[in-house]
Amino acid sequence: MAFDAKSFLASLTELPGVYRMLGADGAVLYVGKAKNLKKRVASYFRENLSSPRIAHMVSQIAAIETTATRTEAEALLLENNLIKSLAPRYNILFRDDKSYPYIVLTRGNYPRLGFFRGNPDRKADYYGPYPSSWAVRDSIHLLQKMFRLRTCEDSVFANRSRPCLLYQIKRCSGPCVDRITPADYAADVQLAAMFLLGKQQEVTKRLTRSMEEASAQLAFEQAAIYRDQIHSLHQVQEKQFVSSNKGEDVDIVVALKQDGQLCVNLAMVRGGRHLGDRPFFPSNAGDSSAADAVAAFLRQHYAAHPAPARLLVSPLPNEEEEGGSAAVLGELAGRPVPVQEARSLSQKAWIEMALQNARLAILARNQATAQQEQRLAALQEALQLAEPVARIECFDISHTMGEKAVASCVVYDGNKMKKSDYRRFNIRDITPGDDYAAMRQAVTRRYDGIANGEGTAPDLILIDGGKGQVASAWAALADLGLTHLNMIGVAKGEERKPGLESLIFPEADGRPPLNLPSDHPALHLIQEVRDEAHRFAITGHRAQRGKARKTSTLESLPGVGPARRKALVARFGGIAGVLAASPEQLAEVPGISREMAEKIHSALH
Repeated sequence: MAFDAKSFLASLTELPGVYRMLGADGAVLYVGKAKNLKKRVASYFRENLSSPRIAHMVSQIAAIETTATRTEAEALLLENNLIKSLAPRYNILFRDDKSYPYIVLTRGNYPRLGFFRGNPDRKADYYGPYPSSWAVRDSIHLLQKMFRLRTCEDSVFANRSRPCLLYQIKRCSGPCVDRITPADYAADVQLAAMFLLGKQQEVTKRLTRSMEEASAQLAFEQAAIYRDQIHSLHQVQEKQFVSSNKGEDVDIVVALKQDGQLCVNLAMVRGGRHLGDRPFFPSNAGDSSAADAVAAFLRQHYAAHPAPARLLVSPLPNEEEEGGSAAVLGELAGRPVPVQEARSLSQKAWIEMALQNARLAILARNQATAQQEQRLAALQEALQLAEPVARIECFDISHTMGEKAVASCVVYDGNKMKKSDYRRFNIRDITPGDDYAAMRQAVTRRYDGIANGEGTAPDLILIDGGKGQVASAWAALADLGLTHLNMIGVAKGEERKPGLESLIFPEADGRPPLNLPSDHPALHLIQEVRDEAHRFAITGHRAQRGKARKTSTLESLPGVGPARRKALVARFGGIAGVLAASPEQLAEVPGISREMAEKIHSALH
């Protein structure tokens, strides 16, 4: 039965809220938010719709569900959560699950300057967010050079007896060994905070005044330090070819549709400094316009991340249909958040640079896609496969003399590594060091569900190893009835040099090992996937081994429970620090008596 829009709209509320459009099979077609549910939903059932894509969606509606909220900001948050969890086919979807990095300045006598990713709290001061970890680390490097703040963890700071290398190369003032007074260090922290807030001119004035006072008092070494700081600050300002002297926080959001791609590029300006940008390629974009993409990005991104003082966008979203972006973002932030087009020359320069980076991102994405498709075609030809290869899964085993063996399975799909499908298997119940048994167990556990009709089967299985590993993996597939799946082993060549690998076929295949030229695109793809499997396996193994050794060593200490173990690790920075500590140092830990310290030291040595 056709959806009766007239009857549905007659009973619909005019409160703000979220609407979900459902198809005949119950699947969610589209999720949207509205300041006025009745007016917004009614706009879909008028004669002239904004695009053929929307008209096609409306023709499939079998039901509409709504959820009223108290405010439009609440509706925006709910809409964002539903889009991320349901992934409706007609919503433009931006996948940005990573939290943005910040610079953190801790509190206390000697605050630490550091990298932070997560949800900021009130226990420290946070500056950002930054578009990438590179931008944070570059800024930290600049701050170290200018203000010489410590970056070491508290556990290391508390146990230094002499300055570290950073002090020697003039990247730290040595507060750990009292090479600077708390008052002078606090002054440097204040200058660093002012710099991060965009008050570079004020920082320069203070440093200049301090340099002149030091010179007047004949403290020429101190005056030279101030001079170097001023010089570094001027160098930083010269590097910022697109900057603002207002010390403002601005996000620049542009969308560009070109060469079959729709890209939204986000550039960040913090404290007047342009920190870089990040391109996004949404899913389900279809024939959506650049303005549609900007509107979707603003709703999804700023429902999850804090909005800056203002936003420059190009093109402006259709406010009549989508609701006022500035109003709803202002409600979320608790302050006005202007959303506007570029007006001044500097703003237009920011927009043009963001658009240029979007063009470059589209070009790079299309070139990468073409290269990957070329490599997959070369792989199909080299291995003489009947069907094209789209999904590759690769296995590797990592252990240390049989201890804590871990198998990895990494996935290449959609012309890239698909990390959401990666799996690790902790190998159990085998003879330690038996790589063949470990490989057989990993393959069995991975494809047991495939044999039962669950999950996605690969087009090609790679085994990091030679004939023995391939035979074990093939035996596992035979037990599961999956010998129709394509499989090869990747055996390291002479002296384990890259480019000399041999491709090993299962014995049932009958083909001899295949050696591809070192510049063959298929070999490059195989090496990339194999190396990723090795990395994923070894990081998992190291984590398991480290956890086992740390836990077994500390838990075996006589009379040391969870609270004392935690205190020891906090005091000495880990098991290595506990092992290096003397009985006298152990006795300084709260809850550890002299007698207990002697027992712990004896047990560890």
